[in-house]
Amino acid sequence: MLFVLAVIGVLIAAVSVASKNISAQGMSAGFGFLERSTGFNIGFSVIEYSSNSSYGRLITVGIVNTVLLGTIGIVLANIVGLSVAMLRTASNESLRLLGAIYVETFRNVPLILQAIFWYSIVTNLPSPREAINPFAGVFLTSRGFFLPWINVHGWAIAIAMASIVAGLILSLWIGRSRRGAQIAVGRRKALRRGVWTVCGVVVVVALIQGRIPETSFVTVPQVKGLNFRGGISLPPEMSALMIAITLYGGAYISEIVRAGLQSVSRGQTEAAQSLGISAWHIFTRIRLPLAFRAVLPSLTNQYVWLFKATTLGIAVGYTDLFAVISVSINQSGQTFELIGILMLAFLIMNNAISFTFNQINRAIAIRGTQNRG
Repeated sequence: MLFVLAVIGVLIAAVSVASKNISAQGMSAGFGFLERSTGFNIGFSVIEYSSNSSYGRLITVGIVNTVLLGTIGIVLANIVGLSVAMLRTASNESLRLLGAIYVETFRNVPLILQAIFWYSIVTNLPSPREAINPFAGVFLTSRGFFLPWINVHGWAIAIAMASIVAGLILSLWIGRSRRGAQIAVGRRKALRRGVWTVCGVVVVVALIQGRIPETSFVTVPQVKGLNFRGGISLPPEMSALMIAITLYGGAYISEIVRAGLQSVSRGQTEAAQSLGISAWHIFTRIRLPLAFRAVLPSLTNQYVWLFKATTLGIAVGYTDLFAVISVSINQSGQTFELIGILMLAFLIMNNAISFTFNQINRAIAIRGTQNRG
């Protein structure tokens, strides 16, 4: 209690001193500046923004850009991490060596150096007219990556995402609630199927109703003039950061998943083999679920770390939350308020990640038993 009181006292004293210094310099304090027009443009924005937009709108743009990059980076890092973990635990020595080389390479090079390296690579790709086309509808150019996309309004995508999140929360609640524990397994599965059916219907209806009139549902990038038209474009800054976070995070996640896979008792896999279960089903139905239970707390910490790593976007010019706050401080001079907004935003976003995965961890935890090797 004494320590907590001391911390609170220091914070109150710091706020008081900062307020007096701001007043002495003739600067205005408060959050009224959020309604003022910024007067400048930014490089990339998912939502609508112009030089006439307010500082509040600019901060919202930064939050959306940060969440977008963090989400894509974490999802792709999981895919890479699981793939490399499978290599590291394979019976083939060459595959294990390949996985080890990947981990030791990307884990031991600082993330900011990887971001700058990939940014230099992306910005030196061919022009749109000579774009690299690795897959149908996908083009890699010096102006960014161009991908197919759906012609729907932003609100429809938001509703679809909210429906998916609601389905996940309801499924966890059905499994964790005391009433759910008293329901037969088959009944719980039926309830979960019903929840996901309703969520699926909501997603489909939202996408249909949100479709932009007089356009095809899916739009594919096509070269028109000196650039691509249609689809969705990822700017070079975002593309470089996405690659760097994916490869760097994938190296750490692979080691976490590998430890989880090795923690699964060999007796369980041998029992499955004796029943004639295929190697793929043993991995997907036995080893991976048990490994996921064991490593989820460690994965949660890694997800939070990767999300905070999006602040490195300022090194390559990506307009994430940290970058727009830095620009806003230079333009408005409201340092104290903007730093507070930055800290609060990251506290909320990172605690949301921790809370979500902690709830998942409680829902899938095995109670009353222990796995012994």
